[in-house]
Amino acid sequence: MMEDPELAKIGKRLLFQSRAHVGYAFLATLRKDGAPRLHPVSLVHSYDRLYVLTPPASPKCFDLKRDGRYALQAFPPQNNQENEEFYLAGRAAWIQELAIRHALIADTKIRVEESEVLFELLLDRAMHTKLVHPGTPGEYPMHRKWRAT
Repeated sequence: MMEDPELAKIGKRLLFQSRAHVGYAFLATLRKDGAPRLHPVSLVHSYDRLYVLTPPASPKCFDLKRDGRYALQAFPPQNNQENEEFYLAGRAAWIQELAIRHALIADTKIRVEESEVLFELLLDRAMHTKLVHPGTPGEYPMHRKWRAT
């Protein structure tokens, strides 16, 4: 998403509203039967990459290991006066290399359970939506989109 640094900056602001390295979002995954499943998650930002840590027995962990496709929606800002949303989608990669895990912990100072499974969220697309003229008859959504090439 570095091809659109302004969109990356907006996404970082909306995903990481209260802490520099930890953000909150809703993560959609696909169940074994193909039905969607939605989970609140904590995101970790380190070295310009996004990660999710999950308990090994969680449904989202099973979903991401089996079919890494995901969609992610940032939690709405508390005072969403800008009437904006941020969305990402792509594939999650299961990271098993201990060096990456240790670097992430050292960089962010987050507490991680030994058993938690680490996934990197690889980006295929992003979208920022902002309502123009909210609450009026002329209200409409304005979208800023990015797609991996």
